[in-house]
Amino acid sequence: MAAVDDSAIHRLLQECRAGLDRVEPADLAAVAAAGALVVDTRPVEQRRRDGELPGALVVDRNVLEWRLDPSSPHRLPVADDPQRRVVVVCNEGYSSSLAAATLQRLGLPHATDLRGGFQAWRAEVGG
Repeated sequence: MAAVDDSAIHRLLQECRAGLDRVEPADLAAVAAAGALVVDTRPVEQRRRDGELPGALVVDRNVLEWRLDPSSPHRLPVADDPQRRVVVVCNEGYSSSLAAATLQRLGLPHATDLRGGFQAWRAEVGG
């Protein structure tokens, strides 16, 4: 029988995910084709080891909010539409859930993440 995780971070993760319309790995290409901004927050070491996510904008996790906040003077030019869907991708779909929830709080109501992260995408779609 698996141990029950009653940690504070697990509760926070569940709370964040409750507000996300998470993207399934098989749907990522269609979501991107429909205009979503796909943002890969994996560290360079993981991208080198596992490969790039085609069509994704790479933004370091430690500056993500500043680069995508519609009101930030440090936002990227591509982050010009607060109504645009943003799909955050991390390695396994944990930190991306926390990041997407934070982006929603910053004024990006359609921010979400990729269920299972890059690893799930690679297993299902990326080969």
